[in-house]
Amino acid sequence: MTSVADPAMVHSQTQESVAAPVASTRDIRLDFFRGLAMFIILAAHTPRNFFTSWIPARWGFSDATEIFVFCSGMASAIAFGRTFDRAGWRLGTSRVGYRVWQVYWAHIALFFATAALLASFDHFGEFDRTYIGTLNLWKFFAEPGPQLVGLFTLTYVPNYFDILPMYMVILVMMPVMMALSRVSVWAVFGAMGLIWLFAQRAVLEPLGLIDWHLGFPAEPWSERKWFFNPFGWQLIFFTGFAFMRGWLPKPPVNAWLIGLAAFIVLANIPLSNIGVREFGFDWAREWRIGNRGLFNKSDFGILRYVHFLSLAYLCWAAAGDGGARLKAVGTGIIARLWSGLLAMILKVGQQSLAVFVFSMFFARLSGFVMDQIGRNTWNMTLANLVGFGALIVVAYVAAWFKGHPWRATK
Repeated sequence: MTSVADPAMVHSQTQESVAAPVASTRDIRLDFFRGLAMFIILAAHTPRNFFTSWIPARWGFSDATEIFVFCSGMASAIAFGRTFDRAGWRLGTSRVGYRVWQVYWAHIALFFATAALLASFDHFGEFDRTYIGTLNLWKFFAEPGPQLVGLFTLTYVPNYFDILPMYMVILVMMPVMMALSRVSVWAVFGAMGLIWLFAQRAVLEPLGLIDWHLGFPAEPWSERKWFFNPFGWQLIFFTGFAFMRGWLPKPPVNAWLIGLAAFIVLANIPLSNIGVREFGFDWAREWRIGNRGLFNKSDFGILRYVHFLSLAYLCWAAAGDGGARLKAVGTGIIARLWSGLLAMILKVGQQSLAVFVFSMFFARLSGFVMDQIGRNTWNMTLANLVGFGALIVVAYVAAWFKGHPWRATK
């Protein structure tokens, strides 16, 4: 029950725009697509991996990062939204703070584990490359003192390690959005739009407002900012959050919307990497150069948002109500195999933080192994399958530990 003194309830008498949460349990579609994103992220971060020719990023503006962030917003609405509803704004904020604390130390551990892995390659072997250089960690090893301070204060954030800091900042925004929702959901949408707008370098620079560009410094020796700008990416996170909270209504499934979404997705193909490189659309190459701000990944350009929402709508419609079509595949051995595969994908989606951290580490290890034994179709296929299997094992182990099995023993 919310405390009477809770400041988030000051405007509770004008709650006509604050919808009650629609979902109180996890949706199978949420875990399924977030699980798929984890497999795609592993493939995308494995160096020189031909599997990346088929990931969503090659066929349109958005990629697995949007899936991960959007689904994280939906999952956060379920996990944290209920705490805000049940226990009030202060305890809800405290729970979010605890999650930020967990993600922070996951980020620190990921950096040191990966840096130590690359350093061990360089220390114990003689190869045709310096592996710490593959992630541009020269400064860290050359001047560890200042970079350690930067690492722990998040003012030193190498590109490979910036998605978790981005996620932390977005989580910190959540109590603010929940407080605004007590006034009006339109206040939330206004804040989302305004924050996103001031994260768009492509919009601010022509207007002479580049000093207003929101972002965090990534390293003290340059003006580079975090690659994943949380002020831009919060738009997709809180869109998922708003859908799951009921602030945005579920879109109807009809032929007109399906046709529109399909048209947007297909229209992206000529402008995609596949379109330019494989289909030879030279005009698209020129268009991409002149309009890169519209699909800039760092600031989360608007065309990434439009493409992702269109693709997400098609997937949501295809999965059926409550993900019914994901579960219904007939009978016999095919059904049993799909049921087992589905269970594994869902488990990976449910344990996304542990799986993500492991995948970023494993991707560098897998790339190193491929450097030594050579890259051919069979080697890389096997490496990807081993990696996918490892993610599944990590997901089940993480779930086992979260279940506190020792508490059930006598």
